[in-house]
Amino acid sequence: MSMVSLPGLKELIESISRERNLPRLAVQSAIREALLKGYERYRRAQNLERKQFDEEYFDNFEVELDIESEGFRVLSTKSIVEEVDNSDHQISLEEVQQVAPEAQLGDSVVLDVTPDQGEFGRMAAMQTKQVLAQKLRDQQRQMVQEEFQDLESTVLQARVLRFERQSVILAVTSNFGQPEVEAELPKREQLPNDNYRANATFKVYLKKVSQGQQRGPQLLVSRADAGLVVYLFANEVPEIEDEVVRIVAVAREANPPSRYVGPRTKIAVDTLDRDVDPVGACIGARGSRIQVVVNELRGEKIDVIRWSPDPATYIANALSPARVDEVRLMDPESRQTHVLVAEDQLSLAIGKEGQNVRLAARLTGWKIDIKDKAKYDYAGEDAKFAAVRARYEPEEDDMELEEPEDENQEELNDDESFDTNDDE
Repeated sequence: MSMVSLPGLKELIESISRERNLPRLAVQSAIREALLKGYERYRRAQNLERKQFDEEYFDNFEVELDIESEGFRVLSTKSIVEEVDNSDHQISLEEVQQVAPEAQLGDSVVLDVTPDQGEFGRMAAMQTKQVLAQKLRDQQRQMVQEEFQDLESTVLQARVLRFERQSVILAVTSNFGQPEVEAELPKREQLPNDNYRANATFKVYLKKVSQGQQRGPQLLVSRADAGLVVYLFANEVPEIEDEVVRIVAVAREANPPSRYVGPRTKIAVDTLDRDVDPVGACIGARGSRIQVVVNELRGEKIDVIRWSPDPATYIANALSPARVDEVRLMDPESRQTHVLVAEDQLSLAIGKEGQNVRLAARLTGWKIDIKDKAKYDYAGEDAKFAAVRARYEPEEDDMELEEPEDENQEELNDDESFDTNDDE
């Protein structure tokens, strides 16, 4: 069998495997695909009278690498026919029977169609190089997808590499002994208090592993996602890891709408163990545990509050550190509530630019209106909500029940064994 020589093939495979962290078999597969594309380019140049080649035209060709001899061969699977219409796909029975008398019509044979060393051509070689580069990129992307797919919604250690536009490009690792890969931290996912200098290290939340062949990093990471706060607490508080304390809800504003307001998080915790204080467990002795989380988030303010199944208690807790006098659940159906506080607690309950009440509303799922208790009109507010409810409630005259058509029908409806889907 003839062979096209590729000096240094063995060393090339080894070096690509090391540099790109790809298995040797994956590199060999990429080289075979690239050489096949180069051969296609060669055949197109040879067969100029054929105007078009469909996508499946070269499916019966394959490249065989000879690593030890450092070369390759091109093999073609052809059908045995009486009369040849296409020499790339067919071979005559008469020709095959000269070397294999037992051959029959309809059988297939594999033939060596390797071109001569000098015939492969400069254009075919260039095509091979281009395709090889693309195939190796594809192989790397597939490896990254497989490595990190199961790590979505987890936290990784990251190191700053460079800046591209407003994004920070980080190096992250899967912690499985694999080399670092690049991840993108977009502007919207950054923290305002972070200092993204070169080689600075951060913990980041892996939001998404991108599919497809787009350029740039495949991993989208975040410092602003609430999942990062959950991870940091779970990592720092043994009671959370042991499931003695559970995190019920998190509301985070990592990038406030105004630069005069800092990042802030509210986290609601609970426990079924009467001997455990869930808030105290998260804060730690003299604030030691929560301080570790605050330091990782570069000074972000964090309120840990006790969750309660009673909405009024839960809402009052969520407005911490403000002191709440009364919570009035004005309309439980639309989840609207009035929270009454003393005049000196108004600004604290609302928070700077409304941040405290905004986070409390997101944490509890209730629309919260902060009111000054001294000026609150109980009767007027009750009447207002009663009028709104009356506007949408159907009147009694409209709620007429249909009379049964006859006594027999009424008895059938009362019979629990009657099948209403029976058409007979």
